[in-house]
Amino acid sequence: MVTIDSTLCTGCGKCVADCIAKNLRIQEKKAVVQKECFLCGHCVSICPYHAVSIPEYDMADVESCSSDTFSLNPASLLHTIKCRRSIRSYETEKIEQEKLELLVQAGRYTATAKNNQDCHFIFVQEELPVLKTFVWEYIEKLEEGNHREIPRELLPYISFNRQRKANPKDDYLFRNAPAVLYITSDWPLDAGLAAQNIELMAVSQGLGALYNGFLARISDENKELKKWLGIEGKAIKACMLLGYPKVSYQRSAPRKPANVIWK
Repeated sequence: MVTIDSTLCTGCGKCVADCIAKNLRIQEKKAVVQKECFLCGHCVSICPYHAVSIPEYDMADVESCSSDTFSLNPASLLHTIKCRRSIRSYETEKIEQEKLELLVQAGRYTATAKNNQDCHFIFVQEELPVLKTFVWEYIEKLEEGNHREIPRELLPYISFNRQRKANPKDDYLFRNAPAVLYITSDWPLDAGLAAQNIELMAVSQGLGALYNGFLARISDENKELKKWLGIEGKAIKACMLLGYPKVSYQRSAPRKPANVIWK
């Protein structure tokens, strides 16, 4: 529930004008809350007098924004985006916990539909061998069954598994990455937006990432794996491999002209 400290509120009306839910009004020269809302926090962010708070959240986590700190150089940002690459070869070095924590924060602060904040982030690094066992044993069971009964989209995994058994160094699904991140969400766009912010934060820390649709699909099919991950009943909407790149790209990759319509 949004609360307003009347001793700090000046009745400037900025929170009222910015409230998308029309849940605030000025009464006796003070802002007042009319009903419960979905707690987007815009009122907290816009109040210049720190009069608004949301007790359900950790208010100590709220940061002040200024033009000195809340700014991005357009050229540098575009350069970073253009030079970002999908990494398919990783060093064996593990990712430091403090860097993983920053990735969580980048995902946590990503916009979500109706402020549902329903993304769940599951990082697997210390127990990655267990995860791999779940995945490959599930694929083994697929191969043991009737191939005619296997959905077409799962057939490539039979080939991945055979390659792995023929050459243990062929790590097609995991690319020798030291960590895997799963993101669940009821809203696919939310997971995608969070994954993009997480990747940019990863790049800023010298890490690389690969969006892994193959691993996401086979993991989402595996109920035992999802139970072990603690996301039973949830849908995996994004999956990323993470780690220190073993390759170094020298230039950005070429792209087709943008498909854009200006009106």
